[in-house]
Formats: sequence, structure tokens, C-alpha cells
Amino acid sequence: MIFEDRYSRQVLFSPIGAAGQQKLSAARVAVVGCGATGTCVVSLLARAGVGNLKIIDRDYVEPSNLQRQSLFDEADAAESLPKAAAAAKKIAAFNSEISVAAEVQDLTPSNVQELLGDSELILDATDNFETRYLINDFAVSSGKPWIYAAAVGAYALTMNIIPGDTACLSCLFPAPPAGMLETCDTAGILNSATHWVASVQAAEALKFLVGSRDKVRRTLLSRDLWNNQQAEIGAAKPRPDCRTCVKREFVFLAGERLPQITLCGRNSVQIHEQNRPISFPEMTIRLQQHGTVKHNDFVLKFWRDSYEMTLFPDGRAIIKGTSDPAIARSLYARYVGS
Repeated sequence: MIFEDRYSRQVLFSPIGAAGQQKLSAARVAVVGCGATGTCVVSLLARAGVGNLKIIDRDYVEPSNLQRQSLFDEADAAESLPKAAAAAKKIAAFNSEISVAAEVQDLTPSNVQELLGDSELILDATDNFETRYLINDFAVSSGKPWIYAAAVGAYALTMNIIPGDTACLSCLFPAPPAGMLETCDTAGILNSATHWVASVQAAEALKFLVGSRDKVRRTLLSRDLWNNQQAEIGAAKPRPDCRTCVKREFVFLAGERLPQITLCGRNSVQIHEQNRPISFPEMTIRLQQHGTVKHNDFVLKFWRDSYEMTLFPDGRAIIKGTSDPAIARSLYARYVGS
């Protein structure tokens, strides 16, 4: 590969140089999620010359994505193209020298080894904690570094996890948050927040890939771009009693913490969530701008497009309009949180 032209400005940056660029061209990175953060970070890595990218996403491009998901256009939304496939096509148009694999799949305990096993670095660009804890379990168990990133509203945060060195996700957050969670579809999102966290994530990824491990940040970094607030929490060492990286109990990898999902009659899926108490009045306020919603003391009904969600006080839901568990999980994560 000739770096003098395409990557000349990057090679001039001495911490990378020609040797670092060679390492980038041979690198293998998996990006889990291809929404706002995922499209930005995968574009940055592709333009930087990371030679082997794998994009994993279960969803399809919609018009509402175009405000922040930088690799997509109106034609992608009109055709409802799978996000991973649409992103790979766009990347090929501006860097045909690298390899991009599009995996239109839901990351689960049964396929995590197949999808992530050959990558040397994993980037989180997902929309739910269930998948993040699965990534954490797999990465810690296999000794692979990964980078956590999340954004909602104007707020974003990110953390590098180096198994055996830094804290892992479970060290700082021993369990997924309970109750209702804000999502991009209920609280909104600034495209600048996702681009900020993706830029930080991409910079940290380059440090990993060229071998500058001493420069890798060892904190949980958060920033509110609207209120001009930034904070860092130390994450340099594992928590002594961490169930995941110290006791090596991988409950998400074993599937023990997956919400049970079952087919429920014809063209409907039931999600058996636990410990997620739902406030129907609050949820009604969140959902009414996205579709038709009504509730009584016992159930909340939400209609959007061809889907109907019936939500119960304990977090359980029945989603009609699909028999695909991945679509049902995506809708639940989008409007309830996961």
C-alpha cells in the first residue's frame, strides 16, 4: 500500500508515522452498532486506513436516522437498507483499499465468538446495556480490549477497557440500570454529542492499534455539550470484588441475564423483562410524540407504524406486528430502554 498520498498527513503525525500506518493497515476492528456513534467512528477508522473493519448491526436505515447517522442518505432510508450493508457500501466509495465486512445480525451469546473472535479491538456503538455487558463478558474472558461509548441528548461518555489492566464495565457499573431509561427516541440526541464521543473513541482506538498503550486514557470520561460540563472517574484498576474481571463470572456470556423472549401467538413477540418498574404516566409523555399511546392502571398500549406494543407495570411487553425477536428487542430498546 502506498501511504504517501492518501495517508500522508497522518503519517506526518510522529506518534503514528509510517510504521504505525502499516500496523493500522493490518488491524482488525469490530464495531458493534451502526447508528450515530457507529457510523461516525467507522468512517473515521476507514479514512485512517484501518485495514479490516467488521460492522455488526441488526437495524435498518430510517428517515429519522439522517439527522445524525453520517454515512446514510435519503436513498438508503427510502430502500430501508440494513445499516451495516449501507455503511459498508459508503465506505467502499471513499476507501476501496480496506476490507469491510457487514454483519446484519443481532449480537448474542450464541454468535459472539463467531462475530468478535477474530478482532483485536472491539468498539461499542450499541443502544442498550444488555449488549454492552455481553461485549464486556466476552472481551474480559478472551483478553480483548474494547471501548465503551454512549450518548443521549447532549450527554456522552466513553471508557477504555483493557482486560487484566484497567477496570471493566462491571467494575464501575456492577449491574445494568433498573427502571425506565432515556433513549435517543424518547429524549432526543444532538448529532454533535455522538460525533464528539465517536471522535474520542476513534482516537483511543488508534492508540491501541499503533501500540501506544501508555497513551490510552484510563478514566470514564463524560461530557455534557449543552451545559458545558465534563467529568472523569478513575478506571485505572479493576475493582477488587468485581464479579466479571476478578471473579470471572460471565453471566451475560452464558445468557443468564438475557431478557427471555418468546413467540406469543401469531406475529407477536413477548419480552419478559425483570426489575424494570414502569410509570405509565411518564411513559405516556415520552411516547406520545412517536405514535398513539393510551394506558389504564394495568397496561399501556403504544402504536407506531405497523407495530403495537403492550407494556405491563413490571416491564414485560408484548410486541405485535413481527415474529422476529431481533426487531422486537430493537423496538423495546428504542422506546423503553434496555
